[in-house]
Amino acid sequence: MANIAIRGLTKRFGPVTAVDRLDADIREGAVTGLLGPNAAGKTTTLRMLLGLIRPDAGAATIGGVRYHRMERPSLTVGAALDGAQPHPGRTGRAHLRILAAAAGLPRTRADDVLDTVGLTAAAGRRAGTYSLGQRQRLALAAALLGDPPVLILDEPANGLDPAGIRWLRDLLRARAAEGHTVLVSSHQLSELARTADEVIIMAAGTVRGQLPTADMTAHKLEMLYLRMTGDRDA
Repeated sequence: MANIAIRGLTKRFGPVTAVDRLDADIREGAVTGLLGPNAAGKTTTLRMLLGLIRPDAGAATIGGVRYHRMERPSLTVGAALDGAQPHPGRTGRAHLRILAAAAGLPRTRADDVLDTVGLTAAAGRRAGTYSLGQRQRLALAAALLGDPPVLILDEPANGLDPAGIRWLRDLLRARAAEGHTVLVSSHQLSELARTADEVIIMAAGTVRGQLPTADMTAHKLEMLYLRMTGDRDA
């Protein structure tokens, strides 16, 4: 079992409550989209889920275990958070080999995942020369190193061209079809309407709704999003 369970998750930064008693379930064999306006608490939620921020209350578990208690987390969870950058002087291949070694994985996994994300031809170039789309693919390659049953991705389509977005959609759908758990935070409503099996809509640190996307058009999702969040600038 690799479902994600969030119960009463709360985080405050001084007088600001970024996440407020959040409850959510993210199931296996599905792509779940996490939607919300800026400052809704999406990234803070993901960081608590991955043990990067300590919650003030509540808990988040993956397969019934908190992330920081996993012996080899890279074999269970692959994550790519927006803003994470490789060392610009290292090649894409070297970056992945270092991560593989740190996780106790064979160095051959670097070439495996470079092929998966379509970066084999750029593997010998320094990461500092990569386009934004290539950096996104490299981050996804890093998340896939341990072939984990859970993927947690923050804005993974940023910088991808239309062909890249379609490629990403197909990859995430294939992972879900294999029974994996995929959680994607994004602002791209139309793409999540096509990719996700359900969406969690957040605003002001709380869940406003968790909805299936079957037969839901992008327009209908947008209307529901605006009604639940009050975000007229979405």
